[in-house]
Amino acid sequence: MSELEEKNQENCDSDCSSCGVKDCPGRKAIEILRPHEGTSFQKTIAILSGKGGVGKSLVSTLLASKMASLGKKVALLDADVTGPSIPRSFGFGGYDAEGSNEGIHPAVTKNGIKMMSANLLMDDPTSPILWRGTLVSSLVSQMYNLVEYGECDYLFIDMPPGTGDVPLTVFQQIHIDGAIMVTTPQELVELVVEKAVNMCKMMNVPLLGLVENMAYVECPHCGEKIYPFGKGRFEEVAASYGIEPLDSLPITPRLSSLIDEGKADEYQGDDLKKAVAAIENL
Repeated sequence: MSELEEKNQENCDSDCSSCGVKDCPGRKAIEILRPHEGTSFQKTIAILSGKGGVGKSLVSTLLASKMASLGKKVALLDADVTGPSIPRSFGFGGYDAEGSNEGIHPAVTKNGIKMMSANLLMDDPTSPILWRGTLVSSLVSQMYNLVEYGECDYLFIDMPPGTGDVPLTVFQQIHIDGAIMVTTPQELVELVVEKAVNMCKMMNVPLLGLVENMAYVECPHCGEKIYPFGKGRFEEVAASYGIEPLDSLPITPRLSSLIDEGKADEYQGDDLKKAVAAIENL
């Protein structure tokens, strides 16, 4: 490798579209994935975060359930292959996805959400998936283009945390109409949020706004808001990145219980009004 090629490789951000080095040995055509024959998505929304444990899967679950309750045809792809949690939220275990000569058929929740996850392909959902990043990315691609979801108004993709292989694969190979960022009140989270926001900008993915999870607890007796992690700078943080502050979600014991019981679709809360409006206004 020449000195110039080594320098180019050191400075590479994997965004070939903005790179002026035409003869770069790492340059290659990026395959754009198409849905399975007979499948279409009017809008595809990615739910992402800069780090794990902030409630990204919860927001994905609530958004999919809310849209389904509004009469929309919804699909939900759990792209967090090594830490899938969404199937359990709806009461699914292993081997709940089926296959035929036509393709793979997703699991369907009680309220009609068509769901695909790595856990639905395993006989024991507790078994860890010990794969390298390229294999994980390949599985996510196949859960997108080999699964027969049918005609859907919305596809929600629950992304793994961070800015690694899977987010890069999804943003480069799947047309994303918008992304929603999930965060929590802790100041430490702001740095990783900034990294994820910058990734979206580099990949030309429109950011619909920021959702703050675990923002407060509401006293069941007087209604006072208690901030167990300190009152976050939600609007200020969103404004600093030039994105819309959407919703602040409380810690809700009733919702937590339903999730643990696999009854996420029974939750009747209306916590994501602004996020739903942002998606409907696309």
